[in-house]
Amino acid sequence: MQPEPILQVEDLTGGYSPRRPVLHQVGFHVEAGEMVGLIGLNGAGKSTTIKHILGLMKPHAGRVKVQAAELEQDPEAYRGAFAYVPETPVLFDEMTVEEHMRLTAMAYGLEREPFSRRLEMLLDEFRMRDKRKAFAAHLSKGMKQKVMIMNALLIQPALYIIDEPFLGLDPLGIRSLLERLMEEKRRGAAILMSSHILSTVETYCDRYIVLHRGRVAAQGTLADVRAAAGSGGTLEEAFYRLVEEDSDEPGA
Repeated sequence: MQPEPILQVEDLTGGYSPRRPVLHQVGFHVEAGEMVGLIGLNGAGKSTTIKHILGLMKPHAGRVKVQAAELEQDPEAYRGAFAYVPETPVLFDEMTVEEHMRLTAMAYGLEREPFSRRLEMLLDEFRMRDKRKAFAAHLSKGMKQKVMIMNALLIQPALYIIDEPFLGLDPLGIRSLLERLMEEKRRGAAILMSSHILSTVETYCDRYIVLHRGRVAAQGTLADVRAAAGSGGTLEEAFYRLVEEDSDEPGA
């Protein structure tokens, strides 16, 4: 029997107002050991989709499952199965880098030995060792983003939800992140990554979900997206073909 996907989004309809939903019957899944790119124009519904997965918004219809758990039935199992890296870093100004990592470890029940080992490894990989005692208020935006990424990688969850992770990162930070995500994928983690950098999405992701006007315009491998677009070429070329008629849609 084939195991259930790590993330299942089924016929999701939702948004800020029941009268005017942003999402319309959105459905997709992310398997263990794969990275899926969530792409779309501003206003396509990417952020709204992510907010529903995080449990920050309640679906009008449909459901979301993480490791077969639903938020209302088992909130602890649901929330404990994923880590989220937002587009804008959110840290406590008067806590150090190391204190943020310790707080995350406590929240997820990570024991002392694996915490210490992973902390040292991440500080080296993201070139943050000299900042371990620095307060968040004194970090640049790129360094704050590194702290968010390090906290997610620290707990090695079943699912990563990553929203525009490259903003503010220098080239070495981007390379470190992508290398670690590939390692996590090999470990068996599922990764949902939203990004506007389509060349990177095409290179690293196994499948793609193209959202447009709150609906899934195409999903699957590059060949599947090309077929839906009726074109060949790169992911970027197929994407433009799918959305070019409505490129002035406002943000959502």
